[in-house]
Amino acid sequence: MLRRRLWSLLGAFVLSACVEAPQQAVYVQPQGQLQQRAVVTRPACNTAFRVVNQSGRTVERLYFSHSSLGAWGNDQLGQSVLAPGRQVTYRAANEGAYDFRVVWNNGQASELRRINVCAASQITITNRGLIAS
Repeated sequence: MLRRRLWSLLGAFVLSACVEAPQQAVYVQPQGQLQQRAVVTRPACNTAFRVVNQSGRTVERLYFSHSSLGAWGNDQLGQSVLAPGRQVTYRAANEGAYDFRVVWNNGQASELRRINVCAASQITITNRGLIAS
C-alpha cells in the first residue's frame, strides 16, 4: 500500500512538472506616443425628398408630418395642385418617421405611414396609392 501511494505521488509530481503555466500577454506602449481613439461618426441624415405624381389624377392636397405628432397640419401644396407627371421637392424639419397623405381632385385619399425620411428620398403617387423609395 505504501508503494502504491508513492507511485501515485510520483505520478502527480511528474504530471505537474509537464504542465506549463499560462502566459499573460504584456502590452507596451512606447513613451511619447499619443494613444489614438477611434471616433465613430454617423453620416448626417438628408431629409430632402421628392413627391412625384404618377397617377392619372390631379392631387389637390398633400400632407406630411412627423409620425409622433398624430395630426396632419397644413396642406403643403397651398394654393397649388400637383398635376399628373409633375413633382415637388421638400425637406423635412426633423429626422425620423413621417406620415404622408394625398387627396385627389375626386375627393379620394391615400395615406402612407411611418416612412423614415433618412432612408426614403421619394414618395410616388400612383393610382393605387403611395409608394416610398
